[in-house]
Amino acid sequence: MKATVPLVTGAALLAVGAFAVRAQEAEPQTVEITAKRLNEARNGILPETGSTVYRINQEDIEDLPLGAATPANALLLQVPGIAQDSFGQLHIRGDHANLQYRINGVIVPEAITGFGQSLDTRYFSSVNILTGALPAQYGYRTAGIVDIHTKSGALDPGGTLSVLGGSYNTINPSGQYGGTSGRFDYYVTGQYLQDSLGIENPTAAANAIHDDTNQWKGFAYASYLLNETARVSFFMGSSLAHFQIPNNPGQAPNFSLYGGPTPTPFDSADLDDNQREILHYGALAFQGQTDTNLDYQVALFSRYTQTSFTPDPTGGDLIFHGVSSKVYRSNYATGLQGDGAYRLNPTNTLRSGFFLSLENAITGNTSQVFPTDPSGNQLPGAGPITIVDNNSKVGGLYGIYLQDEWRPTQQLTINVGLRLDHVNAYVTGGQVSPRIGMVYEFTPLASVHAGYARYFTPPPTELVASKDIALFANTTNAPAVTTNDPVQPERDNYFDVGATTSPIPGWTVGLDGYYKQAQNLLDEGQFGQALVFSPFNYAQGRVYGVELTNAYRRGPLSAYLNIAWSLAQGEQINSAQFNFGQDELDYIATHWIHLDHDQTWTASGGVSYLWAGTTFTANALFGSGLRSTGSNGVPNGDHVPAYTTVNLGVFRPFDLGGGSGPITGRVALVNLFDKSYLIRDGTGVGVGAPQFGMRRAIYLEIGKVFK
Repeated sequence: MKATVPLVTGAALLAVGAFAVRAQEAEPQTVEITAKRLNEARNGILPETGSTVYRINQEDIEDLPLGAATPANALLLQVPGIAQDSFGQLHIRGDHANLQYRINGVIVPEAITGFGQSLDTRYFSSVNILTGALPAQYGYRTAGIVDIHTKSGALDPGGTLSVLGGSYNTINPSGQYGGTSGRFDYYVTGQYLQDSLGIENPTAAANAIHDDTNQWKGFAYASYLLNETARVSFFMGSSLAHFQIPNNPGQAPNFSLYGGPTPTPFDSADLDDNQREILHYGALAFQGQTDTNLDYQVALFSRYTQTSFTPDPTGGDLIFHGVSSKVYRSNYATGLQGDGAYRLNPTNTLRSGFFLSLENAITGNTSQVFPTDPSGNQLPGAGPITIVDNNSKVGGLYGIYLQDEWRPTQQLTINVGLRLDHVNAYVTGGQVSPRIGMVYEFTPLASVHAGYARYFTPPPTELVASKDIALFANTTNAPAVTTNDPVQPERDNYFDVGATTSPIPGWTVGLDGYYKQAQNLLDEGQFGQALVFSPFNYAQGRVYGVELTNAYRRGPLSAYLNIAWSLAQGEQINSAQFNFGQDELDYIATHWIHLDHDQTWTASGGVSYLWAGTTFTANALFGSGLRSTGSNGVPNGDHVPAYTTVNLGVFRPFDLGGGSGPITGRVALVNLFDKSYLIRDGTGVGVGAPQFGMRRAIYLEIGKVFK
């Protein structure tokens, strides 16, 4: 039975720092129903016509072996076409990062080190991943949209306390609670994590050397119903993390700390490099409906991100690399976003909106290096010297869009839009981008979609850092190449076509193909010891692939299987050339090469079954291997070996009676067969140290649910 909510007469005023409300207190049921309706209205502002959409709901999250304790990057790996990389990075459809994260419809600019390890799956109510030819309201980052809908007190009342522990000295307590009070809706969650495998191991050993991590994460959401058609909402989140940089034993020293005739002895297992990461983000949004035809949301958002890398204090990095850099990067971004949808008539819905963001990026680099002779050799008797290279930049990003969703028939939907973007940061540029997408439903259970999108992707300001190469002349950190053209925005033509059908109840099958032609294709590489990536361009790029999806849910059984094939290539590096060797630049100038994150085959699958109150679950990931530079010397001309990992889990609630909520227990076995596999082997364009995937681990989680 569908509930009908009568309109409540009221008035609301939203101003800077204050709002006034004239309304009676609402019943909890009314708050819940209104929250659902406003959530649906907010989601309706952002169409998906013509794009490819993958949905992960609360049941899907709980059916994973680790449930809501699954890291956010591992959760997204269940989506077809997403390849895993080191440091929590994700690559979707051949792009390096280029993901846009939205929380409750509000864009949250990405952190310096990405969101892979900064978000907490526990506060996700559902996640939609959009890719392909996106409608006009999606700009800025376009490889994929991670659209997160958070839990709320109205729809997820009560709370839990839990503790997860297990292999690698893991201790992970967490808690969450939500509820309502009159028209006020609130939800909070927090967790602490410590373990001894914070970053991927550079060796194949089960345990890494010098790899402890401590992480704090928190999130809060609140909303207030101004009346039956409007609300103010607020969310904020924080992540504080400290990582030891794991060591690779047995490395040979290359330099003398005091300019002696032989390198200074140093055991590479004793290096003490560390990295600290801070992320704060939040938004204040006003959402409403002026009548039955207009929905809108206006949001003020902010994000602060900071990363600091401290090298070995005894000079170990100098001995091995000839440079020891203390790296500091921060970026503060704030902006305003508005989106609206107006139902012009039964067949046309107009949508329009704007986005503006200002960023202040600060880079600090204090390096110790050795002076060299004209041949590039360390000067005899010369100790290290210090070079300071600091800079800052204020940048802006602006965009507006207008589009019309037209339904000429009940089966056919066409979305036509135009987007205008402009960036003014380390480079200045803009573009008018047409978009068109269509969906044709043969039946409610079978449809096809197709789309074209022109994309404009500016380089991430939080990662771009101007560098004064001349400061390092005649030192052990002098680049072999001194060309340093600025990183440019990427411009794409993107085509996507696909079909979905449901051959039997509960089973959905999808097939999707895509092609991207790129100018100034953006890529990123790790150049230095800090776990911070720097962007660069290929003059030309091409990316194409095919994805097959299967999902089944009926009764106690759910299962999925996704298979993706892709190819991503670039030609001629035309920015930040000083990061590369001349041989690499010369070869890539006249040859198409695979991008370092190109993985030909990617697959994910899982199954879950509820039996006698106990959920048994398993999932698996397959990758044919990211690129490497093989024995033939062709940049990214080879790939690391293929791998498959399998994970198992068991979950059961125990109802102790009394109506206070059950005790829950979960056991998860990760990498069941203790597979030792390479993610990176330390070779390839812009690739740092080797990284191996996590070996077998077992975890136990005990929780208490409060109603």
